[in-house]
Parts: sequence; C-alpha cells; structure tokens
Amino acid sequence: MIRVGTLALALSAIAIQAQDPPKLDKVGGSNNVHLLSHVPLGGYFRVADADLEQEMSRPYAYVGQIRDRAGFTIIDIKDPSNPKVLYKWRIENYELHQGDGGLRAKYFKLHGRYYVAVCYQFLQGSPDADLGAIIYDVTSLPDTSKIKVVARITAPSLPGGFHNLFVYKHSDGRVLLFTTTTSNVANIYDMEKTIAGDKDFGLIGTVPIPQGSAHKEVLPGFDQGQIAISGYHDFAVQYDPATHQDKFYGGGAGGYYVYDVTHTDQIKLVTSIVGSAGVGWGHTFTPTPDGAFAVTETEYQWAPLRIYDLRPGLEGKVQAVTQPVSVWNSDWNDLAHNHEIRWPYVFVSAYEDGLQIFNMQDAAHPKTIGWYYTCECQHATGFGGLPQWTGHSIYNGAFGIMVRNADGLIMITDSNTGAWFFKLDGFSGWNGEDWGMPNISSAQDWDHGPPGAPAPHKVASK
Repeated sequence: MIRVGTLALALSAIAIQAQDPPKLDKVGGSNNVHLLSHVPLGGYFRVADADLEQEMSRPYAYVGQIRDRAGFTIIDIKDPSNPKVLYKWRIENYELHQGDGGLRAKYFKLHGRYYVAVCYQFLQGSPDADLGAIIYDVTSLPDTSKIKVVARITAPSLPGGFHNLFVYKHSDGRVLLFTTTTSNVANIYDMEKTIAGDKDFGLIGTVPIPQGSAHKEVLPGFDQGQIAISGYHDFAVQYDPATHQDKFYGGGAGGYYVYDVTHTDQIKLVTSIVGSAGVGWGHTFTPTPDGAFAVTETEYQWAPLRIYDLRPGLEGKVQAVTQPVSVWNSDWNDLAHNHEIRWPYVFVSAYEDGLQIFNMQDAAHPKTIGWYYTCECQHATGFGGLPQWTGHSIYNGAFGIMVRNADGLIMITDSNTGAWFFKLDGFSGWNGEDWGMPNISSAQDWDHGPPGAPAPHKVASK
C-alpha cells in the first residue's frame, strides 16, 4: 500500500512535464479471466486493502475504506455473482478526521469466535492521531446487530497510526497481530491479551529494522525532495516446515528482511535483501510456500516486481542477497502493487493495470497468464498527496488482492471503483501439496495452525 503521509511530500514535488495525451482507459480482460461481479464502494480513493474469509460456511469479504469513509465494509459473497453489501462501519465523527483512514482489514479466529482487525492512520492534529488498529467481533454474521468493537490499540508515543498489519497463527498456538508503526520497528500483539483488555494492548515484542538500514532515499521519477523511510511498510509471516521456524518477511527501509520469530521475545535476523539496484526501500515482500523465493515490490513508477532466490542467504552462503533472478511487470510505464502467491501463480493488484496473474514456476522466466482492468481511469491521474488527493501519478486503481483457497475465488479492491470478484479458468482452488509445496499461504488455518508445525504448546504469560 501507499505510505500516503510519506509520499505526499515527494509527490507534490514532481515536475509536471509536457506529455502526450493520456492513454484511453484500459478495459476488459483476457479470455481466461471471468468477471463474476463488481461492487462500487464510494468513488475516487475511498477503497483500500481487503480480506476474504477462507471457510465456505462464512462467505464474507472485508474491505478497508479511507477518506470520508474511514472504516470498513462487509460484503456477503454467498453468491459471488450477486454479492451484497451487508454492513458499513465508519469512525466516529469521521468529518473531523484527516488522513488515510482504514487501510487494511484482516480477519482471524480465536477460541471459536471471529474477529476483524482494521489498521488506521490519521494525521497529527486530527482526532485519533494515536489510533493504530481496532478489533471487531463479527462472530454473529450474517446478523450485523451484534457486531461490536472489542479493542482499540493506540500508540500515543508514536502518533500516525499503523499503515499495515498481518494476523498470523503462530506455531505455538497464539494468534499474533504484526503491525507497522511510525518508528523503525514493527509491533507484535497477542490477540488473546489484546481482547482481554491488557494494559499494553497485548504488545509482546517488536521486529526492528537492522541498524544502519534507515536512510533517506530519492525515488526515481521524483526530481526534487527526499523521502525518509525509517521503518516497515508491509510484511508477511509464514511457517517454514524445513527449519521448524516461524519467519517474518518485512519490506522497509533499505530493503527486505527475514527474521526468525519462533520465540517472539528472542527474534533473530536470518537474512536480508539489501544493496539491490533500484531498491532503496522495500514495500511488499511475499515468500513462496517453501520460503525459497520471494516476490517483492518497491513503490515508484516503472519499478517491476523483482523475484529473488533467498536460498543463498538462508543457507549462510552470502551475508545478504543483492540481485534478483528475474523481474516482471504488466506495463513498464506503470507500477504493480500488492500480490498473493498461490504457487505457481502470483495474483497482483497492479494499480492502473487492475488484476494481473503470472506464473513463476520457472522463477527466472515469469509469464503473464491472465488479466482484467478495473481502474477505469486514464494514465497518470492518480494520488497527488495530501490534502488534495488528486494528482498526476500512477498511484491509482487496483489496491488490494486476496484469493480464497477453497474454490479459487479472486477478489480485487480498486481504490476508485470498489470490489471485484473473478474466476480464472483451471483454477478451482489451491492446496500447496498438489504442487509439491507446503500448503502454506497468507491464508491461515486458525483451527490447526501452520501445516507441518508440531502440536502447539502453551506459552507462559509474562
């Protein structure tokens, strides 16, 4: 996702040069990608990242919403070809708030109940400037009358909120929430403690940016000003059956970092991707199911997704990985954004280029296999910084992406046009074992924990 508060300064400094007339809107898609439905959710830059429940008996999608819709929306997708908006929650006194709003929604299950965590960012001087995340109990769905807020996580010493979050079923049985902060660490919260009202909101640890990695980086395409990136932007957490480790994959200042978070009070840096040409800071970092490769993004126009072989770093053959094995982009004038791996496929929310799907079975030669354009926009008419929002950038269009493993349903959230649901020919569901891989993805098994992990043991409270 865009680090809106940080990008604003740089985007306002872009020199607008004489250009050819904007390209016409890209429309339609490939013959093998089928649009099931489309749900408009508010217009220009009102929609952020999203999540899908993985149990077919709970057919719900959760969409983060921003600006004057700061909060989240629940969509009933029992019939994906005929979805229905079921519920909308907005921050209290939303008209007084300035900033992004609800940037990402992630659901989880704990002790038989279902919850949604939504991260928020509001500017200093605005109400809730110290608000990081809100946890909602949504167990009662489809009955929305019993939805309730069960916790609000604030960070008074670090105003500016949480830009991103990831909820993970740890191998020790705990449900952990990893969040960005406005400092150089990611926070780790134990959701059981958070919901129980712990005075520290269940904070049990942090993941740092390695010393010396934070610096100012001039992003290509910005001819004035500098963006100071000091912390994490995005991350994934995933179990590694081969090493019996829970691993944190974080993109942030200086590059990308892999930490062993098996013991959350004794985390250890495993390897990193730093010094790679064109990568001053990491945005999104997504490992393959076996953790051998990773697809990464850094956030500037013309930047491709870079694919790295992590094994030399994981095996201790090099101190840090520095070169990708390949790169991929849908349109080299644009920028690909967030992505989900369901090996060998990578599903991408590609801003102006909508849904894009490529095959990385041969990691050195990724191949596009399908697409559908959702932006319905002209080229370079996207986000222009706060407070005006509109501008002349390529930060526009497809924002979030999620896949339901049980049936292969694909969801895109587009910052302008809302939520879209698709099916890909030949992709009727995903299980990593069918591809000779661990059955591991961003989708969590809340009842059993990570595949291949030993039976969870109770962690002593501190």
